[in-house]
Amino acid sequence: MTMVRQTKQRLAVLEVLREARSHPDAAWIHAQVRQQLPSVSLGTVYRTLDALVRDGVVVTLERAGQATRYDYKHEGRTHPHAVCRTCGAIFDLDAGDVPVLPASALPPGFQVTDVRLEFMGLCPGCQSA
Repeated sequence: MTMVRQTKQRLAVLEVLREARSHPDAAWIHAQVRQQLPSVSLGTVYRTLDALVRDGVVVTLERAGQATRYDYKHEGRTHPHAVCRTCGAIFDLDAGDVPVLPASALPPGFQVTDVRLEFMGLCPGCQSA
């Protein structure tokens, strides 16, 4: 993993993601970063997010028909999520370590670089609606 060059824009984006209690999209991140750096463009935020994803510091959460959401990898680790199929809400799960897949289950020579575990369903609000 190569470290992304630390600019004031990148540091601001990282700080917003570290403190986010949701899984924000780029527009929300941009609005938060502009409070610190009023001249930062949405394009700069997108390029910064792309670099942070490539560097493995941030992961994307993508759903058809919705804006890409971003999640900071606290302590360098991903974690499982529960996703509501109706409203799109994403919840962090504190589920401990993900079970290891036996190497024999993978194609020969395949190297796992990341694991994402998501539980799809309905949140309490959508169940009662």
